[in-house]
Amino acid sequence: MTWTFTTDLAAYASAAGPAVAARPVSNTMMLTVTDALLRRGTGAYGGDTPFFGWWTGPDGAVAGGLLCTPPFPVLLAVLPEEAVRELGVALATEPLLAGAPGFNALRPAAEALAEAWGRPTRIAEELRLYRLAGLAAPDPAPAGKVRPATEADLPLLLEWLTAFNAEAGVPGKASETFLRDRISYGGILLWEHAGAPVSLAAFSRTIGSAARVGPVYTPPEQRGRGYAAGVTHAASEAAYAAGATEVLLFTDLANPTSNGIYLRLGYTPVEDRAEIVPA
Repeated sequence: MTWTFTTDLAAYASAAGPAVAARPVSNTMMLTVTDALLRRGTGAYGGDTPFFGWWTGPDGAVAGGLLCTPPFPVLLAVLPEEAVRELGVALATEPLLAGAPGFNALRPAAEALAEAWGRPTRIAEELRLYRLAGLAAPDPAPAGKVRPATEADLPLLLEWLTAFNAEAGVPGKASETFLRDRISYGGILLWEHAGAPVSLAAFSRTIGSAARVGPVYTPPEQRGRGYAAGVTHAASEAAYAAGATEVLLFTDLANPTSNGIYLRLGYTPVEDRAEIVPA
């Protein structure tokens, strides 16, 4: 039983990829981040070098992994309990983990790592993963209609995603490369009313069976009119049309409005994650 750590993306994808891909719902974030790194290079999330790890169980099979794209926290896949315990031990010995900016993991694993870290920590964010059980139309239906974003919308998209990141506490700036990639397969939708964009929702490429909706953003002055529900409903339909059989999304548990919207659209809770950072 052992952890292996590396900065070699290809080695990680080869060793841990099949185990992570075997859980496409719970590991959706791991899969989309890995896909972005493979498509856009290891600088996709910033200038610092990403690092990776995988857990080999007593039977010699890889049973899960982790990755970190600084300045974002270390992202953990679903892992056996013994893997989490041994990762807690490795926090004191593994150089790549020495400057870890935090951990994003299923809540029990995040709490165990916080206890093992040997430093004061706090919960920066609590996330709930939802899966779409049966899509329901917004009721009442919002005014307006949806359209796919194009490259002509890039200035607006950069402005809105920068505002979204600031509200959500996401480090770094909105990425034009990320937006161009999403636009290339129709992965960003805009809700328009009276000829002007009022809300957006994006969705990831389908990996395995799953696609994930997000981010969803409505400028403050346009909120309360149902636009987010309308564009999320449209993005969910588009994800199905693109080949997903599982449509997922994450919400911040501190935002009851968004959680209520997604429940009314037919999303059901799957599991909770926590982001643990130094206090």
